[in-house]
Amino acid sequence: MSEHFGTLSDGTAVHRWTLERAGTRVRVLSYGGIVQSVEVPDRDGRTADVVVGFADLDGYVTHPEPFLGALIGRYANRIAHARFPLDGVTYALEPNNAPNSLHGGPRGFDKRVWEVTPVEHGLRLSRVSPHGEEGFPGRLEVTATYTLDASGALRLAYEAVTDEPTLVNLTNHSYFNLAGAGNAWGHELRLAAARYTPVDADLVPTGELAEVADTRFDFRSPRKLGPGYDHNFVLDKGVTAAPVEVAELYDPGSGRVLTVATTEPGIQVYSADHLGEPFLPGEGIALETQHFPDSPNRPEFPSTELRPGEVYRSETVYGFGVR
Repeated sequence: MSEHFGTLSDGTAVHRWTLERAGTRVRVLSYGGIVQSVEVPDRDGRTADVVVGFADLDGYVTHPEPFLGALIGRYANRIAHARFPLDGVTYALEPNNAPNSLHGGPRGFDKRVWEVTPVEHGLRLSRVSPHGEEGFPGRLEVTATYTLDASGALRLAYEAVTDEPTLVNLTNHSYFNLAGAGNAWGHELRLAAARYTPVDADLVPTGELAEVADTRFDFRSPRKLGPGYDHNFVLDKGVTAAPVEVAELYDPGSGRVLTVATTEPGIQVYSADHLGEPFLPGEGIALETQHFPDSPNRPEFPSTELRPGEVYRSETVYGFGVR
């Protein structure tokens, strides 16, 4: 089911689609592929929206920086100094997180209107990113399929093909608050990650894969989240062909549980310290499945290169339950 959600300044109409199955209701926007809301019950059967979002289109347009619920590309996270080498050529990107490129640049996938087609239990979002968009080479054809499975889990499946060598690293940037309101820093997080990537002052990985043991980054057993996290964790499983469960977020108050399964080798945990008006710091927790930040400048990291004839595939599943 779709409805008109608003109109951009250039006259482009934006629509909102509603998906509902097995007790989960999800609303998705054609603008930015944004997951606007996810409504699920708590242990007492009371339903609440567990992702942070705006009530209208103007909120997303005038407050783009948090990337609330958005489909992120071409490159999720940071590329150092907004440049990268590929096949002997250095490509310059538009810095939007000085001096770095963040989440695809000033007009990344999160600020584009996607073509939306209904599929069974979900939606297929598609667009063509032209050669040179935000400085990235190659004409990239992208699809993102959002579906609800029989358990009410939200499954995000991405595919892309290119006509020239390029980079691809896609994710969803939802901020989860399983209490439905207030501060999420009391949530408990578990991660299947024995290592993480330390960062410099600009939040770019130093290249080290550090052990989490005996540090505040050790979430191998459930641990309460607090402020001070905007880091990529190296998932023990690496890159996989099918999603593997790697994370669990739990709110003791409501009993709601979020599980994350993915094919990706990394997950960015962001405690939303800098989430601004009209929201408060810590109002949600972002769990962004991904390849590692700055991989194009770190050949020792898993590659994010995509070449003609190849198909980029990535899949992440957000499951919901209670205990």
